[in-house]
Amino acid sequence: MRGKAPLARVYDTADLLGTGDQPVRLAIRRMQAAGELTQIGRGRSGTLELTDTGRERIDRDRSALALAFKQDAEKEPWDGSWNLYAIGAPERERAARDSLRRTLLASGAASLATGTFLSPHDLRPLLDPAMGRYVISATARDLNIRGVTDPRTIAEELWPAEPIDSAYDVIATAIRQDDPTAHADVRRILLADALESALRDDPLIPLDLRRSPWRPTMLRRTWLACWNDIAPSAAYSAWDTVTAPAG
Repeated sequence: MRGKAPLARVYDTADLLGTGDQPVRLAIRRMQAAGELTQIGRGRSGTLELTDTGRERIDRDRSALALAFKQDAEKEPWDGSWNLYAIGAPERERAARDSLRRTLLASGAASLATGTFLSPHDLRPLLDPAMGRYVISATARDLNIRGVTDPRTIAEELWPAEPIDSAYDVIATAIRQDDPTAHADVRRILLADALESALRDDPLIPLDLRRSPWRPTMLRRTWLACWNDIAPSAAYSAWDTVTAPAG
């Protein structure tokens, strides 16, 4: 069932990875403290179940994956519009302001000035509707940032390519070390961990705004081919809808 996992399977899978029970228990406690899951029952007979917060996180991760793979398949071209966001929360609503700021930055927006953010993507669907009254948004096709007007140059200044490119070294390593004879769960977890690490700080700037060839795209394509070569598995099954071969 989606969002549930028997603890026995969690511990068995961790054992395949060479991870003992204690680190798993600590990880579960951290996720419980973050409000992402609940534990029903004790020991190996128990079950882990995602909370609404946990499901929202999974859905956000899956949306980012879908965008990345659409870009890699050249199915998500840039429409030429920049999206600007200004946060207008008063000082007494600092919590709302900080929450919006975290969401925008986590979604890949760049800070232009205090309370003002820019992205080549429409990020409004990712913002809490209850906080909409604090956000002013606009789109622009002509942008001048401190004298810079070329879109690719703007992208490089606000989202430098080098650190994003370097973050994908972990995927190159995971692909190189992937063992076709290993258990499917192990292969999936190691590859997924590498991709999650690389994507963590990748704003997924449209390929129109990056140099070509763009190494992260090349590595993600290789990663996807490797992933789809693995037998079906319960591990990261939530990703299956966005990693399935096209057609």
